[in-house]
Amino acid sequence: MDQDLSTLREIERAAGKWFADIGMTFVADDEPPSLETLAEFARDGRAWVCADGDDRPVAYLLAEVVDGNAHLEQVSVHPDHAHRRLGRALLEHMIDWARARRLPAITLTTYTEVPWNGPYYERRGFRYLTDAELTPGLRQIRAAEAAHGLDRWPRACMRRDL
Repeated sequence: MDQDLSTLREIERAAGKWFADIGMTFVADDEPPSLETLAEFARDGRAWVCADGDDRPVAYLLAEVVDGNAHLEQVSVHPDHAHRRLGRALLEHMIDWARARRLPAITLTTYTEVPWNGPYYERRGFRYLTDAELTPGLRQIRAAEAAHGLDRWPRACMRRDL
């Protein structure tokens, strides 16, 4: 399991290339979740992977529950396996997971001007939340992101009702 968790960190580092290519090196250089954090998600059944033909992870998604809604914490796809709808498959799995738990919605935070972020999620049925719609947990997440320097490009919360 530790090898798989290390591979997830490698996937996120590799996926950072796309951000570096558009001048967002601060995202590309951001440290992936620790092995301990990834292990906690896995133990709690809130981490899912897509694997290649050799059963090696090539994409992953981490989910939380924030203020009674499923929350997409992280999704990353290795660039060598991009454009195969792996992220979409992971998102659909998360939607099924949330519905099975009778959670009313999925939320996430994302960059609004990055094509594979906000615009992608809009195509998947998410909508941007206004400041008045932010729950206390989402406000806390956004404050932590800002403190971490992730607000150098426009960022927002999104929601998809289930």
